[in-house]
Amino acid sequence: MSRHRLFIPQTISDGEELCLDGEQGHYLSRVLRLKPGSEVLLFDGSGYEYPSLVTEVHRKRVLLQPGTAVLRDIESPLQIRLVQGISRGERMDFIIQKATELGVHRISPVLTEFSVVKLQADRASRRLLHWNKIAQSACEQCGRNKIPVIDEPSVLHDFLRGSTSAQCRLLLQPSATTSLHQIDRPESAIDLLIGPEGGISDSETEMLFDAGFKAVSLGPRVLRTETAALAAVAVLQAKWGDL
Repeated sequence: MSRHRLFIPQTISDGEELCLDGEQGHYLSRVLRLKPGSEVLLFDGSGYEYPSLVTEVHRKRVLLQPGTAVLRDIESPLQIRLVQGISRGERMDFIIQKATELGVHRISPVLTEFSVVKLQADRASRRLLHWNKIAQSACEQCGRNKIPVIDEPSVLHDFLRGSTSAQCRLLLQPSATTSLHQIDRPESAIDLLIGPEGGISDSETEMLFDAGFKAVSLGPRVLRTETAALAAVAVLQAKWGDL
């Protein structure tokens, strides 16, 4: 089977022909230059993947015949929600991509008092669409068949007021006296909060403590936000997940 994997944002049914046009049709026909008979692995986010054959290739559309669904679950047994302070463009994109590859279950982008990035409603919607595409592409690359949930960007205060808290809530903080390695194994999901470039204010830190977050560190060095997020996720996955 070809290594080409493609996420389809619609329900796939065994044996029901699919017609892909627009950006996806162009990618298959003009970028990958697939021909009738080429094999593609499709997935729709349900956890199943569908070995499929290209049946027709046109300039702007491609027809595919999905085969029998195969359940392939490589999701981490450790459900991590990354609560990420929104960072500048490429840094945030990098975090979304790599957190997806590392098996994060959910990503909640938040704006803090010291956030460098400011998002108006229309721009926030565009960024969310952009981040979802990055996550989908990362799943195509790493073999995940379920796309991590990415929440709409929100102000930290609103996130805390509206979110369902996990039993284990961690705030990565360089000054913390407890190492991430020292925490006890969580019984359920983990909320992991990483501040943006500007960090978290004292008032926000108190608010997080009141919401059940515990400060932990990754050692004596101050890490960039994108480094901190991925290093912390990797540590958690190595301790209790599937790394």
